[in-house]
Amino acid sequence: MKIAYLINQYPKISHSFIRREILALEALGLPITRFSIRSCQEPLIDEADQQELEKTQVILDVGIIGLLISFIKVAITRPKRWLQALQLTAKIGLNSDRGLLLNLAYLAEACVLLDQFSHLEITHFHAHFGTNSTTVLLLNNVLSGVSYSFTVHGPQEFDKVEAIALPEKIKRATFVVTISSYSRSQLYRWCSFTDWDKIHIVHCGVDNTFFSLSDQPFPEKPCFVSVGRLSEQKGQYLLIEAVSKLVSQGYDFKLYLVGDGDLRTPIEEAINRWNLKDTVEITGWATQQQVQNYILQSWAMVLPSFAEGLPVVIMESLALGRPVISTYIAGIPELVIPGESGWLVTAGSVEALVTTIKTVLDTPISELEKMGKIGKEMVKQNHNITQEAQKLKLLFHSIH
Repeated sequence: MKIAYLINQYPKISHSFIRREILALEALGLPITRFSIRSCQEPLIDEADQQELEKTQVILDVGIIGLLISFIKVAITRPKRWLQALQLTAKIGLNSDRGLLLNLAYLAEACVLLDQFSHLEITHFHAHFGTNSTTVLLLNNVLSGVSYSFTVHGPQEFDKVEAIALPEKIKRATFVVTISSYSRSQLYRWCSFTDWDKIHIVHCGVDNTFFSLSDQPFPEKPCFVSVGRLSEQKGQYLLIEAVSKLVSQGYDFKLYLVGDGDLRTPIEEAINRWNLKDTVEITGWATQQQVQNYILQSWAMVLPSFAEGLPVVIMESLALGRPVISTYIAGIPELVIPGESGWLVTAGSVEALVTTIKTVLDTPISELEKMGKIGKEMVKQNHNITQEAQKLKLLFHSIH
């Protein structure tokens, strides 16, 4: 059995959970060949990502000429399968939000996968996210007959189910993985009842670099951290507004925003407008070790998202013994239990954020420590990457 992963951009700063999964599978004796459709444009500041880059083959490195050559070569050598794949491409493309032309590009990428790498004798492909990388594997399946599976995270897949042909992808897949009970229920909505038994929950997880740390004391001064891409869906802008209200009421604490993204400039302008330079600091992208350090400096991790799957940073924070403030959306309530491992607020509500942060500031550190320990135990039981990779390994072995 030879397993290969195909991801749109890999490695990538925000895809550490994929790296952990791959490495955990290899530690269990299942070598993985890595493919990325395109190179990541973000700087890879983590050494582990830099090492993964050296192991990853990039489809689009063949260039436009290479795409055309593979497209024509497969059409000549496998005309029947190529025509079947072309028909499926047209069917998907005409209903797609990205149009027929881009889906023809996905077909060309599938041809490269077959033409350039057939000598590797891959017996099964797996993709993360049910978007374009899974489209490439779907078309590669028609061209080559090589089976595929994929992991659905949400929310992107659920925002445009029919536009990305998700039901068709589920129908043709050997199995489908998803990361929470919530996301599995959403897949049930969009596929045939007869396909339900091929959908399996395999959680994202954290590794021993989190579990092996001894319990770290909480800092004396109140501090919060929010880790993630600076974007509308993560809700950091509303978090800054909540912080401004708390500061105006005399509360003294620190907030670190760990990450970067399109919303950085508007957030910086809000920080300046509300005179929060001494309270809020944007760190930019950070290595895994730096993220751990920021989390350990905090009393709680805050993630006020409007749309999510089940954020890995919540697992990381709980694994480090820090409770979490997040929202009642998607799979988050499966991990953040109000009053036990953290607090949940109504998504989009500044007032709820203000009230909950006040609650944390008024909570004795001993109680925060207790909540952190409960959360850490939950992550150990349900999000240990070795345990979850074992589930995935069994699914791979069940194919043939």
